[in-house]
Formats: sequence, C-alpha cells, structure tokens
Amino acid sequence: MVQRRISALGLDVGRKRIGVAGCDGTGLIATGLTTIERGSFQDDVAAIRTIVANRQVEVLVIGLPFTMSGELGFQAKQVQKFATRLAQALQLPIEYVDERLTSFQAEQLLHAENRSPSRHKALIDRKAAAIILQQWLDEKRAHRRDESNDGANNDGESDNGGSNSNESTNL
Repeated sequence: MVQRRISALGLDVGRKRIGVAGCDGTGLIATGLTTIERGSFQDDVAAIRTIVANRQVEVLVIGLPFTMSGELGFQAKQVQKFATRLAQALQLPIEYVDERLTSFQAEQLLHAENRSPSRHKALIDRKAAAIILQQWLDEKRAHRRDESNDGANNDGESDNGGSNSNESTNL
C-alpha cells in the first residue's frame, strides 16, 4: 500500500492567541510550530496564510472546545465562526477535533519539563495545537487501518449470493 503524503495544520484558536501545529509528510507526528498573537481577522488570516503556503497545507484541523457535558458552548460557536471564515479565506477544508482538556494536557507536559505554565502561555497554545493535530492524525491512521483490514478480510472470499460470511455467526 502506498502511503499518501499528508499536509495538515492544527489550530488551537483562543481569544488572545492561536496555537499552530504541523505534521511530518507521513502524518505520523504532530509538532507545535508557532503561536500567533490574535489581531484583526485579516491579520490572523495573513499569518496563517503564510504558514499554509510554506507547508503546502491541504486541510485545517481545528480544535473545538466542547463543554465538559459535550455541548457546543459560546466559545465553541465562536471558534466555528472563525474557522468557517478562515476556511473560506484560505479555500481549504476544515475538520474539527474535540479539544476538551488539551490545554490541561499541554500544561501537564510543561510541568513534566519543569516549566511554569503561567510563564509559557504561548507554548501551551502551541502544544495544545499539536495534541489536537495528533488526535486527528491518529484517528485518520486508525480509520485507514480499519479500511485496509476490511479490504484484506474480503479478499479471496467466494461469492455467496451477496451475504456476508459473518452473518451466520451473528445470529
């Protein structure tokens, strides 16, 4: 099976900053790239457009901050509005990832590195973006693996009138 090159950009969109992460061409590892201090929408787009062009990005992966109960709260709706406008401006597709607790995870990583989260807010956003993108990459890889396994399981099966050979075991 030929590995398709992947170029995705992960974004952790906050009110003050946007954490940005990229991945290697194989889609295995996400890495924090930078943190953009929020300005006007046009300023935000210009900064992201430069990264998109340099990395030949094909898809934007944006963290969606669901509430702990799994609902779309005010902040998640604000992120969706921004993401929709950004996708239109850059003419790129967007995919959302549930970003609950990614900032907490990023803070825990900083603690493990003996760094103070309160002194490294921009680094937290960048690490959160990497966690968001890594989640998406892992989900895509698992989905491709499942599809590959389904295809392998169907190879060489005899035609039994269209019924699935697993049906008899599920009765």
